[in-house]
Amino acid sequence: MLSFDSHVMAMPLLQELVDGISYRIIMTTIDTPKTAAQVSAENGLPLSSTYKKIKKLQDVGILFVEKIELDGKGKKVVHYRSKIKSMEFNLSRDQILLQFEKNDVHLSSAIVNTGAMK
Repeated sequence: MLSFDSHVMAMPLLQELVDGISYRIIMTTIDTPKTAAQVSAENGLPLSSTYKKIKKLQDVGILFVEKIELDGKGKKVVHYRSKIKSMEFNLSRDQILLQFEKNDVHLSSAIVNTGAMK
């Protein structure tokens, strides 16, 4: 379950979600896990930029490593997947409410309430 103590922590997450490149990476990895090279190729993104965005999305808790395999040369191949299937955002005068539907049919939805903004 994702949780935040304040809007200070929620804002970086929201910024990543509305970024066009992050959005494409999330959409690409919702249904099936993908390698950074697959994400890069499918979205026409430079591989180095893809790795940077994947790292940011992992840091804010949106992407996770689903599996690691070894290729024919013994090199690690990491497959990433989105933790969220959908998100709703509600902003009121004194709070930010984020509601996530987890990307797993066996897990229930998580509601993240950042509490009163100061």
